[in-house]
Amino acid sequence: MYSFDAKKVKNECVEWIREFFKNNGPDCNAVLGISGGKDSSVAAALCVEALGKDRVIGVLMPCGVQHDIDMAELLVRTLGIKHYVVNIKDAVQGLTDSVPFELSQQSKVNLPPRIRMATVYAVSQCFNGRVVNTCNLSEDWVGYSTRYGDAAGDFSPMANLTVQEVKAIGRELGLPDVLVDKVPIDGLCGKTDEDNLGFTYWELDRYIREGIIDDPEKKALIDRKHKANLFKLQLMPSFKPNL
Repeated sequence: MYSFDAKKVKNECVEWIREFFKNNGPDCNAVLGISGGKDSSVAAALCVEALGKDRVIGVLMPCGVQHDIDMAELLVRTLGIKHYVVNIKDAVQGLTDSVPFELSQQSKVNLPPRIRMATVYAVSQCFNGRVVNTCNLSEDWVGYSTRYGDAAGDFSPMANLTVQEVKAIGRELGLPDVLVDKVPIDGLCGKTDEDNLGFTYWELDRYIREGIIDDPEKKALIDRKHKANLFKLQLMPSFKPNL
């Protein structure tokens, strides 16, 4: 039966982050978007343990009014990290109004995450930063991320950790339960991530780690999403001339 040693993996991840900065910017800061959800919370806490709170910068990016902004504020307060609040509403609306046609629903959904990532990189370049990718294995497995939005970054501490494993590390780091166990909501239609996906993260994580899933329809859905989104996990294909 599969088991996960959260303390061991947490310590290894902290050392990995230190090694990344040793090789890719010994004096640089870790900069990341802070939503108040488990992923940005755990990623920020890992970076604080690896680098110290003075080298971690959070960027809070509501789009107008964010009903759960208090969770993001709780995180930066708990960790004691420097943070900036950048409301992206005008940027999203300005770009939407400037496009000479009606954006598709999918474009509307993905525009804010891409503007958020542009914002994080703008802050990062002002403070000698390296941008933290906060995606986890479960979301990446089924493509539940925005390409060049939340899927971007300079280093990814949790890309090979499932949702359950990220939560376990969050508890090991001593984060408040409300941040670790907060139900992820897409912020658009009020549905949870699991409602949108059609299966629970527990079911997905068990399938990823143990190859076990009880519902054949959910298995087919996961397999279909995984196959359709594999391109997101690969380097951009590039033509190599035969010279």
